Order: sequence, then C-alpha cells, then structure tokens
Amino acid sequence: MTAKQRVMSGMRPTGRLHLGNYFGALDSWLKLQGKYECFHSIVDWHALTTAYQESEDIKDNILQMAIDWLSVGLDPNKSAIYVQSRVKEIAELHLLLSMIVPVSWLERCPTYKDQLVQLKDKEIATYGFLGYPNLMASDILICKASIVPVGEDQLPHLELAREIVRRFNFLYGETFPEPQALLNDVKVLPGLDGRKMSKSYGNTILLSEDPESARKKISMMITDPARIKKDDPGHPDICSVFAFHKVFSPDIVQERERECKAGQIGCVQCKRQLADNVVAFLEPIYERRKELEKNIDYVHDVLDDGYNKIKPIAQETIDEVRTKMGL
Repeated sequence: MTAKQRVMSGMRPTGRLHLGNYFGALDSWLKLQGKYECFHSIVDWHALTTAYQESEDIKDNILQMAIDWLSVGLDPNKSAIYVQSRVKEIAELHLLLSMIVPVSWLERCPTYKDQLVQLKDKEIATYGFLGYPNLMASDILICKASIVPVGEDQLPHLELAREIVRRFNFLYGETFPEPQALLNDVKVLPGLDGRKMSKSYGNTILLSEDPESARKKISMMITDPARIKKDDPGHPDICSVFAFHKVFSPDIVQERERECKAGQIGCVQCKRQLADNVVAFLEPIYERRKELEKNIDYVHDVLDDGYNKIKPIAQETIDEVRTKMGL
C-alpha cells in the first residue's frame, strides 16, 4: 500500500480565529483530511518573532486556537495537532540549517522587508525575526512534508524552504523532499469596515461569535457610502455585505446584485438576510466550542496525542541530519 503524502501547515497563536482565517486556510485544511497524512502545528515560536514583548497571552491563545480548530471540524484521528515549542527537534533543526543558510537569502524575503515597515513601531529587527523563514522551513522539514497549503503571499517563504532543501541535499546527500505548494482556494472576506479582516483592525467576526453578537456586527457593516435612500441604485462591488453574500448566499447572490443595482432592496433587509446565513454557518461551530470549553482536558489530550505522533518522526529526522552533518 502506497503511503500517503505528508502535509504540514501551521498558524501563529495570536488570538481567537475569525471568518477570514477559516476561508483563508482552515477550509482548505478540512478538505485535505483523510487524503493526506496531515500535521497541523500551533506555531508559538513564530508568534514570538513579532510579539516577544507581549508573550503573556500565548498559553491561552494556544488553547483557544486548538479549540477553534476542533470546533470547525479538524479531526485528531485524521491529523496530528500539536504545539510547535514542545517539539524541541524543530529548534535543533533550525539551528543546524542556520549554519548553511546565507543571510542574504533571509534579507531578500519580501515579507521581512514589508513587516519592518508595517511594524516600524515595534523593535523587530531581531535575529529571530530575520530567521523566520528558516524556522518555517524547519517546521516543514522535521516531518519531511512534501506538500504545504499556502496562500500566494507565503510562496516566497516556501520557495526559500525549497532552496534550503536543495542546499542541504547538495552538501550532505539526499535527505529532504522539496516541499510543493498547494495554493489555498481562498474566498476573500473583507472586514466589517471594508478593510482586510484583521484582529489588529478590530473588524472581525470570530468563529466563536455567539448568534446575537454576529447579528449585531453584521448590522453595523459598511455598505455603499454613496447610497443614501433605499431606492437609490447601489454599487454592490464596493459593498462589504455583498462580498459576504458571495460566500454565504451563493444561491441568491445574483438576485441580490440585481435588486441592489435597481434600488429594489434596502441595506437593512440585505444585512438581515446575510445575518441569517452567517449565523446558520457559525452556530454549529459555536455549539461545538461550548462543549469543548466544558472538557478542556480533552483538548489537552488532543495536543498530547499530536505531540506523540510528531515526536518519533522528528527524532528520526534529526538523527538522520546529525549523521549526515557528521555530528
């Protein structure tokens, strides 16, 4: 029987997840379950690369992320769900790979340059932040994953991981597979204010949102600013509510577009219909979360089980690396 290909993916524990996280990544992860041998890591070391001064919430964020993952349907019987920092072999591989990775490779990473500008108020010109792509490569290579589901913005990181693989294999002999990108089928959701949905903007709808809160947030969403009266022609392409309808109301989205452009439906009614659909989507997730919150020991057991799945694989990999490098 042919072994399943390994998939590795991870998220930084920076707070409770929102709908953008679901449609940007988790939706794709759920579709991979059963088809591949999946490893999903809560990458807490990565969180420290930009938030090392605000680390007091990381432990709780790890737990909340695990609950979010389980609530949306990640199955610990089909995937290894674990905390990155428990797998010490990842840190050792990161150290060993750093011996062969040129600094210039890290400095040219577009995300590194962009975040230095975007987060200029933070002191992130650190060794750890510069080495972020090397740590990401270690996450992937420790389990010898051959497939990595990513968004287009992460492709430069993955290409760097592939370069690191080629360099290591050239220097020490064939050891790692070159990980291939599996581009996520991303459904783009704007935030409540029309900007990118982001915790830092405070414009999210959380996966853990209760129905009343979700309805209230949707009622406050930004619509077409040029539309004053109900019968004014609308411009759905610039309306956040319509962007949500594309995802949550695919069966009526063309009708909503026509009615909006003709001024036949008001924004309040349009939001109410959307709220019904979003709540219908979120309610099962919310209910599963409530059950998990009553059984935190089970969540810890899932993380322990995930660690026990990745640990022997990581140990075998690091033993091989040490041997290849003559240690």
